[in-house]
Amino acid sequence: MAKIEQFEDILAWQKGRELTQLVYRASRKGEFAKDFALRDQIRRAVISITSNIAEGFERGGTKEFIQFLGHSKGSSGEVRSQLYVALDEEYVDQELWQELHNRCLEISRLLDGFIKYLRQTEIKGRKFQGPPTT
Repeated sequence: MAKIEQFEDILAWQKGRELTQLVYRASRKGEFAKDFALRDQIRRAVISITSNIAEGFERGGTKEFIQFLGHSKGSSGEVRSQLYVALDEEYVDQELWQELHNRCLEISRLLDGFIKYLRQTEIKGRKFQGPPTT
């Protein structure tokens, strides 16, 4: 696994950022833009994917990081659920829904794999490392 020095190096964060852009584009058009409750909720949920990855990483401990990655995975599921509403209300077409849905699934798989890796590794996070030796 490549060394992760900042949260922006994490593939799930990168994919979450792309998903955020797509959700914002879709939710600013047509009737979707007028459904303030769904529009705002799906935007909060999609932002939560990347925000939880970043916050967990910056806390520096593996256990906390795993917890925040779990929150991020939950937010991905929330976005998927809200996408069904967008599809049912015809705010998005089947093709766009499928693309967004697949991206959510991919992010969830990436997060799941990362969580499993962190649970098995001896890495304890930056805050558990001793002071640098000179």
